Amino acid sequence: MDLIYLDNAATTPIFPEVVDAMHETMNLHFGNPSSIHAAGRAAKAKVESARKYIAKILGVLPQEIIFTSGGTEGDNTVLQCAVQHLGITHIISSPIEHHAVLHPLEYLAAQGMITLHMVKILPNGLPDLNDLERLLSEIPDQKLVSLMHINNEVGSILDIEAVGSLCRKHNALFHSDTVQSIGHFPLRLGELPIDFAVASAHKFHGPKGIGFIYIRKQTGLGALFLGGSQERGMRAGTESVHNIVGMEMALRLSYETMEADTATLKALKTYCMHKLQEVLPETVFNGACADMTHSTHTIVNARFAIDEKKAQLLAFHLDLQGICCSKGSACQSGSESGSHVLHTLLTPLENKSPSLRFSFSAHNTKGEIDRLADILAAYANS
Repeated sequence: MDLIYLDNAATTPIFPEVVDAMHETMNLHFGNPSSIHAAGRAAKAKVESARKYIAKILGVLPQEIIFTSGGTEGDNTVLQCAVQHLGITHIISSPIEHHAVLHPLEYLAAQGMITLHMVKILPNGLPDLNDLERLLSEIPDQKLVSLMHINNEVGSILDIEAVGSLCRKHNALFHSDTVQSIGHFPLRLGELPIDFAVASAHKFHGPKGIGFIYIRKQTGLGALFLGGSQERGMRAGTESVHNIVGMEMALRLSYETMEADTATLKALKTYCMHKLQEVLPETVFNGACADMTHSTHTIVNARFAIDEKKAQLLAFHLDLQGICCSKGSACQSGSESGSHVLHTLLTPLENKSPSLRFSFSAHNTKGEIDRLADILAAYANS
């Protein structure tokens, strides 16, 4: 059975060109980038070339890009080090952030290191900016706002410029998890009122285990890992040269096709929503999912009016039929507690209906959506 992969928000298939670039690097540039001999210098050149490209495409300085193992490390570094090194005592976030943000914040609050404030979330999955400004105006101390650019479950798009402007107005630092947007949206971080952003290569057809943090210069943020002086002292540990080269290649390819891919994915998302409601008319889309202006073109989060007993086996049935999708984020899909995002956005009654996240890449087709719709309809009506 051919798999239909509709879980690209969890991870994306790696580009063949990325595999080739990584293979070449592992064969020819295996030196330690910290070594001063020829092999080390060659590896270091690869690392710095990738850093310069990423910085250029994002409109930032090369020294503002720090390589990490991915989004979770990036978010933890910003949040924990902002408290340790910048004297942040209050952090404003939301209940629908990724657990890579929520869990460190809960830990810091439990240890008495910060006061954690949660901004109100509107039914469309976006923060109430009036409530955010209220919180910002009421906190006189050192503060930071952490709100993700694109929600990984329902796809709501944060107005980074509006939030960043409020942070500037009230003298707060601004961190955003941009894991679902880097590689999919033409962000120019250097032109936005944002201090910290986080990316992960495997979300844009690169390798797993590599990502980066954008740290605006002169913020004073220190390191989370202590050891060597790699990454300008910001991230100890020998750089993963082949992964860094793979990430650079993946970002290059993503930007080369971004405009065409965006048009393709918008059409595919629209077709998917239409098809789901055609075969199951009571289907509802969670958050701002059906609003193409305020949600990403890569995610559809659908809620189905399906018999309760069938609902319990829906995801399992789709898996048996070769459909790869998710009940929520991949990091929590095995949890019995369900999606914290949907628990925030939906009523208890609405949460009794099964919701599934379908997330796309330009590799997906309308034919795959047709098959998905047919399988769902057959299961619901059997």
